Amino acid sequence: MNILIVGGAGYIGSHVTRELLDRGCHCTVYDNLSSGQRENLFPEAEFIHGDIHDYPGLIQAMKGGFDALIHLAASKAAGESMLKPEKYSRNNICGTLNILNAASETGIKNIVFSSSAAVYGEPEYLPIDEKHPTMPENYYGFTKLEIERFLGWYEKLRGIRYASLRYFNAAGYDVKGWIKGLEQNPANLLPVIMEAACGMRQELQVFGNDYDTPDGTCIRDYIHVSDLAAGHAAALDYINKSGKSLIVNLGSETGSSVTEVLETARRITGQPIPAKIVGRRPGDPAKLTASSAYAREVLGWKTQYSSLETLIQTSWEAYKANQK
Repeated sequence: MNILIVGGAGYIGSHVTRELLDRGCHCTVYDNLSSGQRENLFPEAEFIHGDIHDYPGLIQAMKGGFDALIHLAASKAAGESMLKPEKYSRNNICGTLNILNAASETGIKNIVFSSSAAVYGEPEYLPIDEKHPTMPENYYGFTKLEIERFLGWYEKLRGIRYASLRYFNAAGYDVKGWIKGLEQNPANLLPVIMEAACGMRQELQVFGNDYDTPDGTCIRDYIHVSDLAAGHAAALDYINKSGKSLIVNLGSETGSSVTEVLETARRITGQPIPAKIVGRRPGDPAKLTASSAYAREVLGWKTQYSSLETLIQTSWEAYKANQK
């Protein structure tokens, strides 16, 4: 297959590109390198330095006879979205509409979209499945849900089939060690722990230790980014072969608390990793875990690398490689 990967130089995008290349696909990465990095590009993939706000550029890029596109180009910090909604409106909503319009104009009929578990909001029950109500509690989650609705309309009106993948917490690095570029200004737990382990930041801030969980810290569902990448490939195969669209969770179905992640990281890295308890963040639920039963049923997908030890070990290898 000939695939255009929009945002393919980023953290998740580079892993998706590697997975598809390994499966024999011809890949072209379209990225403005605002958060993606050149060192995450592969010589086997073509690269177009372009921006999703450059509509003529998108049109030109999409004239390459692509069988599908994968959309991973979005701003993704939930907290920032509450402070800078204009940025998230422009990048996530307006940018996506440019992508959809360009795909429609150039005849691309298959799209895999990087959505988020943030579309669900406060859990009404656990584990969260695809039937759970969608009531996002931050603007980032709202933009992802709106994009899913746009995709539904473009399916009806333009025949574009799509897979919307609702990720939980992506973590880890390529187990083969090919992907070296680190996330820039990370806000997620595991890369922040790695930065503290490497001395790149003074300490880890733990947002609350008085939750209704066994150790008082929040529990989250962490999924290895290589498992996510395999999920993208499986979703692409599904919509291409079945001719049907899909909304599906991708998670590990297990939960780890902040304290569990921190203590496991201290053991694996051998570093003290200073941590400080601070106040809760508004809107943080005590526990979030996924049901991925539907992904197993329709995609034949299951996690392979999402044990806490593998998540931390592969992250530590990537961070150590950048310290040399």
